[in-house]
Amino acid sequence: MYQRTYWKDHVTDPSSCYHINKTPDTEADVYTIIPAGNVMEYGTPQDQEHFNNLETGVLDNQIALAILLNHARQNAFVLETGVIELKNTGIYPYNNSKQSIEMKNGRENTDYIVLTEVKAFVGNVGEVEISDKLNNGFKIGYTGSAPSATVKYTIIGGYLK
Repeated sequence: MYQRTYWKDHVTDPSSCYHINKTPDTEADVYTIIPAGNVMEYGTPQDQEHFNNLETGVLDNQIALAILLNHARQNAFVLETGVIELKNTGIYPYNNSKQSIEMKNGRENTDYIVLTEVKAFVGNVGEVEISDKLNNGFKIGYTGSAPSATVKYTIIGGYLK
């Protein structure tokens, strides 16, 4: 847990006054600056320990916010599932299995994920690809030479602005 640093100003009386002394016995002009006045309150040191504590707190806050946002996103996601049978009548290396899927519920944006699972197939399916994502649908197809494949898809997200 972040340990807050209570910062204090360094206060002198009179404030912001300094003695400037020229160092004797040097050929170059060398001056020494010494705070003047009586110290009323010592300030918080500005050093590695205090600044790194601040950096750690900012990082902890960013991580906590990311976890909270991820949780909110997961709880806001509405799943939509479906099954489609894709057919390919092209001769390898050609493939015309791509089909459009219309979503039951439109999305606010195209920041949704489509998870796919091949349930049944004849031949080499290759990779299942999702393309042309819109707020109300997308296209799904496969890259292999299989004449047919049955694919289950799950749509997650797309509701956060």
